[in-house]
Amino acid sequence: MQFRFAIHGAAGRMGQRLVACAAADDEVQLVAAIDAPNSPKLGQDSGLVAGIGPNEIPITTDWLGGCDAVIDFSSPEGAKAALQLCLNRRLPLVLATTGLPPEFLEELQTAAHEIPILTAPNMSTSVNLAVYLSQMAARVMKQVGMDPDVEIVERHHRMKHDAPSGTALRFGEVIAKELNLTESVHGRHGMVGPRPMNEIGYHAVRTGDDAGQHLVIFGMLGETLEIRIAAVNRDGYARGAIAAAKFLCSCGPGMYTMSDMLGF
Repeated sequence: MQFRFAIHGAAGRMGQRLVACAAADDEVQLVAAIDAPNSPKLGQDSGLVAGIGPNEIPITTDWLGGCDAVIDFSSPEGAKAALQLCLNRRLPLVLATTGLPPEFLEELQTAAHEIPILTAPNMSTSVNLAVYLSQMAARVMKQVGMDPDVEIVERHHRMKHDAPSGTALRFGEVIAKELNLTESVHGRHGMVGPRPMNEIGYHAVRTGDDAGQHLVIFGMLGETLEIRIAAVNRDGYARGAIAAAKFLCSCGPGMYTMSDMLGF
């Protein structure tokens, strides 16, 4: 089966890897490479921008027809445009953009009554597996009364805007639910006193061109369990988003997650 996808945010770091990974996938045909009106890459061949050679798909602001789904890796503002386009044309939307405001998340819930939408703070299948493993670990620890201290350390490139990462927050969300943890602390300094038992600690590191690392620490008396996932490049995120778009093409209207796609 051939899937025809449009990529929104095609000139960005992730968009370029999506273009490259789509070209390497025999089941995918790229039909549109879209970016913001102020992008300096407008008019350029998206394959050349992605470093894979010409593909005759220019980077444009035009939402071209004839696609089966849209993958958005843009900005909060761009995500709004992508959602409206997909609503107008009844297209599935894979929304990989992070840092979305709460009011837009409410719009997504409403839109999901009309079109299939898959959104996740991280599109990597390995990362989503690590989230699942962390959830299962927390569930077992709760059942046997281990009462772990939970700390989450995330590391990303210097250009990342939000901290902590949406992925780190997702790790914390599923763990907090299993362990009934009610408080969060973002970094520590000064005389903070003994660590409370009901909190999750988040720590954000920004350095160089790091593609993304997450370390979940379950600390008990006498032992420590760590779950770590690290990306050496962005291809895992791109391939996961493409897999999500394929999955969504067979779905009816609704809000979906990577867990739905992976069968967790």
